[in-house]
Amino acid sequence: MKGVQVIDHPLVQARLTRLRDEHTPHPEFRRLLGEIAGSLVYEATRNLELKPFRLRTPLVAVTGVALQREVLLVPVLRAGLGMLDGALALLPNARVGCIGLRRDEKTLEAEGYLESLPPRLNRCDVLGLDPMLATGGSAIAAAKLLRERGARELAFVHVLAAPEGVKALRRAVPGVRIVTAALDDGLDSRGYILPGLGDAGDRCFGC
Repeated sequence: MKGVQVIDHPLVQARLTRLRDEHTPHPEFRRLLGEIAGSLVYEATRNLELKPFRLRTPLVAVTGVALQREVLLVPVLRAGLGMLDGALALLPNARVGCIGLRRDEKTLEAEGYLESLPPRLNRCDVLGLDPMLATGGSAIAAAKLLRERGARELAFVHVLAAPEGVKALRRAVPGVRIVTAALDDGLDSRGYILPGLGDAGDRCFGC
């Protein structure tokens, strides 16, 4: 599907299978979610721009590289918190912002309740973290807010995505990159991804 990078690495897919299993207990679910997030962020950052700098090894002077811009990780609360540790294991120097959204179960629209972001997002490579891209409501609200705050280099990392959500997000926020472990079949009448894995926040945190 255009605009989506699906990571079909065997280790990612094996972990995703355990996430889908309704019998996986929440401590294991939380661990697996973080591990998958690390793998997805690794792929999402593959094309980050680099800058050269000079250093010395114990033997000679050489030219190495560093990231051109800071990376900002933005988990969408609350489920996105389950992906944060995995992302930080890969990017320990990243800055962390937060966007709090809840879904109205009747309208399926996202309602904001928290925003904590640094200034000058145009200086950062921004990665949104949210396990599920279902209707696209939460991702669209988060992406629009990040764009309004200046984010130009913007990608969203999802464990699962539905085609409806992908189309809605790319239509509402052109140019956003989407990285996911699976593109599932679609949505049920309640807006849940099928086959999916249930409510990621509830399964991650046990309530």
